[in-house]
Amino acid sequence: MEKQIDWTALAVFVFFFILVTILGFVASRWQRGEASKETDLEEWGLGGRNFGTWITWFLVGGDFYTAYTVIAVPALVYAVGAYGFFALPYTILVYPIVFMIMPALWRVAQKNGYVTAADVVYGRYGSRPLELAVALTGVIATMPYIALQLIGMEVVIKALGLTGELPIAAAFLILALYTYAAGLRAPALIAFVKDVMIYIVVLVAVVIVPSKLGGYGAVFSSAASAFAVKGGTTGLTLKSQQILPFATLALGSALAAFMYPHTLTGIFAAKDGDTIRKNAVFLPAYTILLGLIALLGFMAYAAKLTVKSNNDVVPALFNTLFPSWFSGFAFAAIAIGALVPAAVMSIGASNLFTRNFWKPYVNPNVTPAGEEKVAKIVSLVVKFGALVFILMLPTKFALDLQLLGGVWILQTFPAVVFGLFVRWFRAQALLAGWAVGLSTGSWLAFSDGIKPVHTFVIGDTSIAMYTGLAALVVNVVTAVVVQGVLSARKTAELDPAGTPDLL
Repeated sequence: MEKQIDWTALAVFVFFFILVTILGFVASRWQRGEASKETDLEEWGLGGRNFGTWITWFLVGGDFYTAYTVIAVPALVYAVGAYGFFALPYTILVYPIVFMIMPALWRVAQKNGYVTAADVVYGRYGSRPLELAVALTGVIATMPYIALQLIGMEVVIKALGLTGELPIAAAFLILALYTYAAGLRAPALIAFVKDVMIYIVVLVAVVIVPSKLGGYGAVFSSAASAFAVKGGTTGLTLKSQQILPFATLALGSALAAFMYPHTLTGIFAAKDGDTIRKNAVFLPAYTILLGLIALLGFMAYAAKLTVKSNNDVVPALFNTLFPSWFSGFAFAAIAIGALVPAAVMSIGASNLFTRNFWKPYVNPNVTPAGEEKVAKIVSLVVKFGALVFILMLPTKFALDLQLLGGVWILQTFPAVVFGLFVRWFRAQALLAGWAVGLSTGSWLAFSDGIKPVHTFVIGDTSIAMYTGLAALVVNVVTAVVVQGVLSARKTAELDPAGTPDLL
């Protein structure tokens, strides 16, 4: 039986959706740079590189903590227990990485007018094949990520009682229009509203829900009893065999997180390196929020919910325990939480296409205004492609591809980061490492049925670890070996007689 439309919740939902739509179009004139730069990819795709600490905080948090995070993290905790909390150490580890690496990356990009990670790679190594490899990986890894934002929105729209494809198509049509008009400024401005709403929803939930269910003692007791019935590796604490995969998932995810085009777009849009460092200090506040969100998975057991899909846990919890108006507010927060990252993801992907495919291979003489026009059109195509992707293909396929995308994007880490700190590697070595790492990670993932963890059997010992991190190790080893060979060959060519090189 289909859920009846909750008109009160729907009215609240529509009100906030209209509010952010207006903000999206207003953003086209917000914090504009000089008139001479108004038709420029940096203006449209990076907000003129003019975002300060607070704007960057909301923007990076907005595209890092997505609607699907709010839906999927509690769903995973509901399904497997403690193992689902790997996202917490992952988001703790990521910020020291941001603090150490991203200001250096921003400095190189700002100095040379780079818009994408692939621009940085080409500027450092002068290799079109390596640039294309990084750009192509970024675009492919981003597409299913955008589709997952649609899944998050689809879940809450269904919880309102709406059915069919029209509501979600209309929502993304609106998103496409104001992103086209305002570029990165639209999600940056909307992120303020989104984050305030999410914080209100979560803080209210973690106080009110336990009070209605007998307190946190009852919540954990109910979850423990449910996991005991399930058996296996589920539970409130990690089993010994889960510790290594848990740790490697956290580390690998942290290394991959800011290789995605959308997170790097937020970094490149900052006005200076200190802004990035300050954000690396302040952004862990989102980790606290994420931990509270994850607890909703345990609360579902105390509420004795029965759901068809784990993804329905959070909407079902709000529909069961809160009045309609607050459910509508919560669902609007989650849906808006899909719009912000989806917009930034489509902008990041279109920047890559424009700068690292269109300009070098199609129209090398394209003007700054022409770059912006191409990027705007591509951002529409990317959103439309993600919409078709999720409407035509099973949800599980989108999730599988996103997991695979994480393995793939991690293989760009050496090419993007190593050149910031060392000059030893050449493009051929990094390209070889990328190709071998990508192939290895894909092969392991497909052999496991697109699972994020692979078990290596060495004699009588079994070692389970994150597939992406294992592939990255192979990637780096390959790059080191190939570079060693290239360096030895160069030495032999410069000094064939084996005499000391006095130069």
